[in-house]
Amino acid sequence: MENPRPPATLADVAERAGVSRQTVSNAINNPDLLRPETLVRVQDAIDALGYTPNHAARHLRTRSSRLVGLRLTPAQEFTANMAMDRFVRALVEAAREVGYHVLLFSGGPVAEGDVPDPLGGYDDLLRSTAVDAFVVTDTYLGNPQTVELARRRAPFVAFGRPWDDPDATHPWVDVDGSSGVAAATTHVRGQGHERIAWLGWEPGSRIGEDRRAGWFRAMAAHGLPTAGLEAAVADSVDAGRAAAGVLLDNGATAFVCASDTLAVGALHALGDRGIAPGRDVAVVGFDDSQVAQVMGLTSVRQPLEQVAVELVGALTDLLSAAEHPDAEVLLTPSLEVRRSSTRG
Repeated sequence: MENPRPPATLADVAERAGVSRQTVSNAINNPDLLRPETLVRVQDAIDALGYTPNHAARHLRTRSSRLVGLRLTPAQEFTANMAMDRFVRALVEAAREVGYHVLLFSGGPVAEGDVPDPLGGYDDLLRSTAVDAFVVTDTYLGNPQTVELARRRAPFVAFGRPWDDPDATHPWVDVDGSSGVAAATTHVRGQGHERIAWLGWEPGSRIGEDRRAGWFRAMAAHGLPTAGLEAAVADSVDAGRAAAGVLLDNGATAFVCASDTLAVGALHALGDRGIAPGRDVAVVGFDDSQVAQVMGLTSVRQPLEQVAVELVGALTDLLSAAEHPDAEVLLTPSLEVRRSSTRG
């Protein structure tokens, strides 16, 4: 008897239609984002291959627990960063669509002053095979999570680029923070500002460096000066407030910030001096948190829902395909413009 053809994967559909995996995901989950002719081409490929996410999920490993592990990072007090909450919600929904559930776990208790164990929580799940795969969110250079998971041949995908590891082979999805910040800088330049300051994080964060690069690139493209117009501080409202005050003294008339937390600090600095956000000084954050939405803060919004869809698609392919597919997806964020950056 002839062997049945293995179920089609998202990668198969992308190859047949001559498009990217992201485009196939958009056709399934956000068809309005595609041109009509592209959507038709992808739908034809889906029909021809008989591809459905649920169908692919049913053909995962026979010992499947239907669980994907995600380690929660410790909550950051006194910050406006709610991106992880939004991402977790999106991941849970995307996983549910293919018959999976997300198992949240912690790295265990950490005594005050101690450094959290980067592998905390993983060992127990690996030994018990309680999950089929992991989603990793910490991808900085030298992070032992990805190294150890790869060594143990544990399936995982990452939210975040491997940055300085050119030999990394695991699938990853990330957001192009540099392009988002460049768009924010160009936006405030369009409002007439020339003294556009960068309010960023302390050295050591590759994400922070990537976002700063977008500001620097946009400033150079517009022929604007950068000397004396940047600060690197801890990601807290108080640190942002203090740094913004110094930058105002240096003549800054606009702030592009690495986070909504720092942007809220900049808004406080303006309030201290009776300066109107938007009308007098523009402020833009990053992450489009609920705080930004309530305060009328312009912010760069990460497409976290699409990140989740791509990660789950990569996991499905990783677990069901005969050969592990390569997946490197870099998504573009959007700019949510509100009154904090407009003079109108």
